[in-house]
Formats: sequence, structure tokens, C-alpha cells
Amino acid sequence: MALIVQKYGGTSVADTARIKAIAQRVVKRKKSGDDLVVVLSARAGDTDRLIELAREVSPRPDPRELDVLMATGEQITIALFCMAVKDLGCDAISFTGYQAGILTDDHYGEARISFINTDAIFKQLRLGRIVVVAGFQGYDTEGNITTLGRGGSDTTAVALAAALKADLCEIYTDVDGVYTTDPNICSKARKLNKISYEEMLEMASLGAKVLHARSVEFGMKYNVPIYVCSSFVDVPGTLVTQEDESMERYVVSGITYTRNVARVTITDVPDVPGMAARIFTPLAQNDINVDMIIQGSSGVPGKANISFTVSRDNYVETMKLVEGVAREIGAGEVHGDDNISKISIVGVGMKSHSGVAGKMFNALARENINIMMISTSEIKISCVIDEKYTELAVRVLHDEFELHKDPNGSFSIKEETFN
Repeated sequence: MALIVQKYGGTSVADTARIKAIAQRVVKRKKSGDDLVVVLSARAGDTDRLIELAREVSPRPDPRELDVLMATGEQITIALFCMAVKDLGCDAISFTGYQAGILTDDHYGEARISFINTDAIFKQLRLGRIVVVAGFQGYDTEGNITTLGRGGSDTTAVALAAALKADLCEIYTDVDGVYTTDPNICSKARKLNKISYEEMLEMASLGAKVLHARSVEFGMKYNVPIYVCSSFVDVPGTLVTQEDESMERYVVSGITYTRNVARVTITDVPDVPGMAARIFTPLAQNDINVDMIIQGSSGVPGKANISFTVSRDNYVETMKLVEGVAREIGAGEVHGDDNISKISIVGVGMKSHSGVAGKMFNALARENINIMMISTSEIKISCVIDEKYTELAVRVLHDEFELHKDPNGSFSIKEETFN
């Protein structure tokens, strides 16, 4: 008997038929002898409808009240799910984030989990019940309802698995695992049998949408095995786990991309101490995250050009802020470009192999794809390119690093273990 945390996303519980189908799956697993904590998202589309409803009432909804509203989506799902489970002759109980003991900070809309009191959940598990928890939500020290942001149900599930010391956290979604790249762009994309926490964290933060980055952080910090699989087809998925030797057989494990990126360049910045702080402090004060930063000579003695990227959502606001700073510090013109994308290669094998960057750059050059910016880490290389070349770049790099081939040979997940 094992303690398993399962999470089902919005498409998995999109309507009553899907809710009943998932209930049958969970009851079957319970009858096999496992203890189960099930984390559910709101039904597909419900969160967007709630946001739209709020904006019909107020163009800028109060953050606290918006979280109160948003949390109702998951509460609908957990109640309906428990009804379906009970109709199948199995006992279940639904918990809101508050009832599940999920304490967070008070950053409405983007709260972070600080502590989980597991007493109530363990009490119900000892009574033989399936515990069904609303994902995406918690409460702060004042008892206010908080939400964890988009993808927060993944974070709820992995955090609960860590707190409960569960044997496994299963993330059920509308895809059947983690692929070497987006299969909608590259027909040669291959499903990975397993991937390291580090690689998955990089891929999630760089555009891969299978897992929320914060959930991978929890898994890596507390060593929670995460199994990503489909709730629609009964096939093996992908295990996210600690790095092992087999993962280094391939230099690159995946190709990711994101179009949600924009570049800002400030010309002729005085090349003296403190200028970077003057530029980036206002952005931080307005909660604008800066990604890639490059500083180079402007060709004018004592002056430098600084380029950086932000999310496309923050592009307009960033341009206004930076233009104001440029005037204050006596810099030159400010240029922007939101017709770009970022493409990245990720792999733990890059730690011990040389020449990876050159291979990536040569592959892009052969297709006349110009690289505008570059950033690297121990297991990642990212390039900013013209957005119109995004899909071509993905396919070219996938072929260049031969990701359609399986370097791990005979490794496979046993279906009877995780289904």
C-alpha cells in the first residue's frame, strides 16, 4: 500500500462525464489498496469565465475579493467529484485550501505556500476516505482566501506530496508526458521516459507548459517523484526525478520556446557605476521581471548600450518606465521589439560535453536565422531570434541534436505501478 497524491487538470474534469470517468479511475486505484489524496483544478474555462465576470463588475477588481471569487471554481469541482465517488460506493471528503491546512503569504493572485498542516488530511485517510483537495488556493495568517496563480494546482499537489511524505505525485493532464519539444510543431518529438528535476525546471520556466515551474521547485527541494501522464489514454508517462547517469547519455534532452518575450534597448547609457541600478530598480518596483541582459559598447567613448528582455505582457509598461529613466540619466534613444521569440536547448549532459553552443549556433546559421541575444546556464542555452523563425528553429535544432533517437534504450515505466 502506498500514499499517492494525484492531480487532475481542468481538461480532465471539464464536464460531468469527465468527472465521472476520473472518479471511476480513482476508485479503482483506491480498491487496489493505495491511500489517495486527489487535487483538482477548476473545470476547463471556469477560471476565465470568473475573471470575465469580475471585469464586468469592475475594470480593476479588488485583489482580495478576486481571490475569493476565483477559488470557487475548484470548490465546484471537488464537490461534484466527491458526489461521483460516493455514487460508486467509495467514501470521499472534499477540502478547500483552508480545510486542507495550506497556509500561504498574502500576495493575492500569486501567493506562495509557506506551511501545510497535514493533521486534517491524515485523520481522513485513517478513516479510509479519499481526500479531495481544491488546487490553486490556500489561506493567509489572517484567514483570507488566497490563490497561487496560473498553474497553481500543480504546485498544490507537489507541495501536499512533500508535506505528506507521499510515495509519488501523479500529474494527470491532457498530454501523455513530457516531450523533447512541442509535438504540435515538430512531428519527430519523442516522449521522454524520465527527466531530471533540473531539466524539467528549466523547460518549464522557458516555455514548456506540461508542469508549472513552482511545482518542479517543490519536487526538487523535497525529492518528490512526479509522474506526468494522461487522464485520457492509458499509456506510460514521464517520471520527473533525480538526475542519474542514464540522463547524461544525451547532451540535450529538450527544445523549448516562448513567444511571450520582448526586447528593450537603451542606447548611449553613461558607462559609470550605478546606471544599471537606475534602470532596473523601477522595473522591480513595478513587479516586472527581467530575463536576459546584455551590455556592450555603443561606439561612443564613455557610453554603453544595454539590452534586456521582459515578457510581452509587460512590454508597453516597460517602455514607458525606461524612457523616463533614460531622460533622467542622460542616455540616448530607447528602442523596443516585441516581434521576437526565445528558443532554448536544455540538458544535464551539457555539463560534461563541450561544443554544444557552437553546434546550436551553426545549425541556426545554416538556416539564416540571426541570433539577437544569448544567455547560458550549466544546462541551458537560450537565443533570442525573430519570431517568424520560431517553428523552423525548433525543428532544425531537434534534428541537429537527434532528439528523435532514444538514448536510454530499455528504460521504461511499468504501467501497473503508476496507472
